[in-house]
Amino acid sequence: MGTEILVNGGVGETRVAVVESGMLQEVRIERQQDRGLVGHIFRGKVVRVLPGMQAAFVDIGLERASFIHVSDMVAGRPQADDKAPLIQSLVKEGDTLVVQVAKDPIGTKGARLTTQLSLSSRYLVYMPESEPHIGISIRIEDEQQREHLHQLMSDVQAHSGIEGAFIVRTAAEAAGEEELKADAVFLSRLWQTVKSRQSSVPVPGSVYADLPVYLAALRDLVRGPIDKILVDAAGIETAMREFANAFVPEVAGVLELYRGSRPLFDLYGLEEEISKALHPRVDLKSGGYLVIEQTESMTTVDVNTGGFVGHRNLEETIYKTNLEAAAAVARQLRLRNLGGIIIVDFIDMHEAEHQRQVLRVLEKALERDPAKTAMTGVTELGLVQVTRKRTRESLEQLLCQPCPVCEGRGSIKTAESICQEIFREIVREAQVFEQPSFLILASQSVVDRLLDEDAAQMAELERDLKRSFRFQVEPMYTQEQFDVVPV
Repeated sequence: MGTEILVNGGVGETRVAVVESGMLQEVRIERQQDRGLVGHIFRGKVVRVLPGMQAAFVDIGLERASFIHVSDMVAGRPQADDKAPLIQSLVKEGDTLVVQVAKDPIGTKGARLTTQLSLSSRYLVYMPESEPHIGISIRIEDEQQREHLHQLMSDVQAHSGIEGAFIVRTAAEAAGEEELKADAVFLSRLWQTVKSRQSSVPVPGSVYADLPVYLAALRDLVRGPIDKILVDAAGIETAMREFANAFVPEVAGVLELYRGSRPLFDLYGLEEEISKALHPRVDLKSGGYLVIEQTESMTTVDVNTGGFVGHRNLEETIYKTNLEAAAAVARQLRLRNLGGIIIVDFIDMHEAEHQRQVLRVLEKALERDPAKTAMTGVTELGLVQVTRKRTRESLEQLLCQPCPVCEGRGSIKTAESICQEIFREIVREAQVFEQPSFLILASQSVVDRLLDEDAAQMAELERDLKRSFRFQVEPMYTQEQFDVVPV
């Protein structure tokens, strides 16, 4: 079984899943009211310049102002002395900038912007305002093929007269001169359209919107042979077929409309896989497991043997668990779309060869990830550091929100702790109010404890404060909520 792409068109939401050898590897979700903005081009207004950070905030019409660093500005490229100019010498408050979204807004952070505009096609990335040069994707490793593609693009650019810079994408590894030329001409014409719109769009306003997720999947996710592309919405299938015929003809033959009565994602068991990807624990087939914790600054992955006891000795058990975990870690990073810094805590291995083999498995598994990744060796503390380019929200950030009960902490105070807070609040209230009694409103678990385990403390408070207390269970209160009301 090879690679399949499944597209589910729902009400206000489109989902694209990549399944390799029967296992879900990646899922992209786009909601009509909250489309991803990476690749979109805007006219924005500079609202604040931050000299101390060499950056500026730009209003492009979103809820939060977006952020641009001097290094992301075309005019801010390193000069002859290798020093970028000061941000205040490039922009000031009130200036208008044409910018492109490099990273979607994530959490409390606004979008990350760049003035180094680029447009993407099936085989090429075109940077019309950059100095002329040709780059080749680092994923194309064959040196002869790299030189061949470089020569082809040089000929295309020389004959067409298209200015600017091009990057040849991984998908172009087997492309010929005609395919590269067609993409280059298309991108050049698209740029002329974008350029002509820049002066007429209000500030802030959208100049260009990148492809919707189901068309971007044909452009970005078709990397090698595809067994099948199944689409369960007729309108989306028609749009994808037209796009495929024009730009990705090699997959037009495997694109088909799914007409089954059972939901497409249910047929492949993907709903359960997506649900599992929102949980911190990932069980391994051997009996071991991973614990994945996502924070604002980094993601940590802890590897545990769990119920796997092995068949020979402890070192062999640890080695086999780590080998399985290495492949699972790479899959989870892609599936959950985890970016930034990832720290993997493999189980300690004493043999250097075992360490090398585990790192090799992780490295090979990461090579299949379309996102840019990098990794280090094992540190003195036995940790492996991985970086993965973050452009969109993670699956958890997209589908979930902080728990209103624990407010994102992942835990709540015990009933005992809340009772102690109530005791302190009673003392404070008694010093302020002269009423002879107090009504305590709390959750069932807290009231039960006040009337049972903490009954002696309540009696002591009544005696010391010369006040009486009544209790009332509030079903809508969380365990941490309570009120002490003088009556």
